[in-house]
Amino acid sequence: MAIRNVRIPSRQLYINGEWREPVKKNRIPIINPATEEIIGDIPAATAEDVDVAVEAARRALARDDWGSTTGAQRAKYLRAIAAKLLERKSELATLESLDSGKTLFESAADMDDVAACFEYYADLAEALDSKRKTPVNLHLDSFKTYVLREPLGVVGLITPWNYPLLMATWKVAPALAAGCAAILKPSELASITCLELGEICREVGLPPGALNILTGLGPEAGAPLSSHPHVDKIAFTGSGPTGVKIMTAAAQLVKPVSLELGGKSPIVVFDDIDNLDIAVEWALFGCFANTGQVCSATSRLIIQESIASEFLDRLLLWTKNIKISDPLEEDCKLGPVVSSGQYEKVLKFISNAKNEGATILYGGKRPEHLKKGYYVQPIIITDVNTSMEIWKEEVFGPVLCVKTFKTEEEAIELANDTKYGLASAIMSKDVERCERFTKAFQTGIIWINCSQPTFHQLPWGGKKRSGFGRDLGEWGLEKYLNIKQVTEYTSDDAWDFYKSPSN
Repeated sequence: MAIRNVRIPSRQLYINGEWREPVKKNRIPIINPATEEIIGDIPAATAEDVDVAVEAARRALARDDWGSTTGAQRAKYLRAIAAKLLERKSELATLESLDSGKTLFESAADMDDVAACFEYYADLAEALDSKRKTPVNLHLDSFKTYVLREPLGVVGLITPWNYPLLMATWKVAPALAAGCAAILKPSELASITCLELGEICREVGLPPGALNILTGLGPEAGAPLSSHPHVDKIAFTGSGPTGVKIMTAAAQLVKPVSLELGGKSPIVVFDDIDNLDIAVEWALFGCFANTGQVCSATSRLIIQESIASEFLDRLLLWTKNIKISDPLEEDCKLGPVVSSGQYEKVLKFISNAKNEGATILYGGKRPEHLKKGYYVQPIIITDVNTSMEIWKEEVFGPVLCVKTFKTEEEAIELANDTKYGLASAIMSKDVERCERFTKAFQTGIIWINCSQPTFHQLPWGGKKRSGFGRDLGEWGLEKYLNIKQVTEYTSDDAWDFYKSPSN
């Protein structure tokens, strides 16, 4: 249930366990995408604030209250954060919807996932204690060896606006579980709940500097964080062009990065599916959930020719039945896109598709009953060819483009016809076919007879221009650990490589 009269908190930057005004005292307005009204503001960090946060993080690593903690000690903090998040679930979900335009149902589900993710990494933090020092047996008795897992150091976490607190948690929780000191830079388009995470960390007594939160613009806050000489790693989720800039800046210092840069994912539907409506709903959910603002959205629907006409008829009926409204309204299933810039971008994609000869089968306009807000009807586009922009480029809006195929070979070729490689989906009852496609899909995530279910126990990430590295699961923890090889010579005998001068 939404708290309709929820107050938008006025926060500063969260640095060294306290609220701190930005050095330049600048702030950025918060615009509610459902009403286009300014509902508050957030602090705008600059390079000077990055310096302060990095220094706070380095001091945290040097102190016993964070730098020398065990995994079990860190787990207590993570569980306390999870508990506080659940206490404030209703308020945080409402803030998320007001800030980003997400439906309240999706925002509330996100808060559950956020708490569960902190709990999950609390478990992994505890398990890390037994793995921290792992003996390795050699064929030589004269050596004793082990592998040491240690926190990587100070990590910069740059996260997107489509799942503001959830995407931040995917990086914050494992970074803290590993024992790193983190600096979170969320998107300026949706930062409210990330700042509230700072207040929760303050309330539970997370040691100062273990997590610092800097809101602000990419060029002014994200860029100096990426290029800072005392930040040991950057983990980024966002657009390809920004990912390239981050990777370029990090390369000057040979700094490790992990990148999740979006996609143009396919969902392939075969004619052997038992229930057309089930497949139709997954196709819709795969593209229109979160108003299509999903990096893994299966926005290329590839249907077997023999069922294409019937499938599209059902798809239209289902699409017309989607409730588009204020995100706080009950049963709203499609809210506004996040900003005026994103709204114009989506409309430009539709216009370009028309100009290139595609057919707008449905949608693409403002819903008649909504005069304000960045709302656009869900869009289904047919008569698409593989040279069109709408087939190639990520829209990040509720836009589904459709092509048909006859053979498996053609379907695989169409599915892999993209520079991205994040996710793929197949709808078929043929188990062996699903196995063939699992092997053939050039992506890091594969869904069989579904699209978009995400679990924090499983690795998340892609290949090609969707980036590299993995969030979530044990893999999400490992990228915040430094691996040391330790070798000790235990024999009393001389090594006897050189001739001794005493002989």
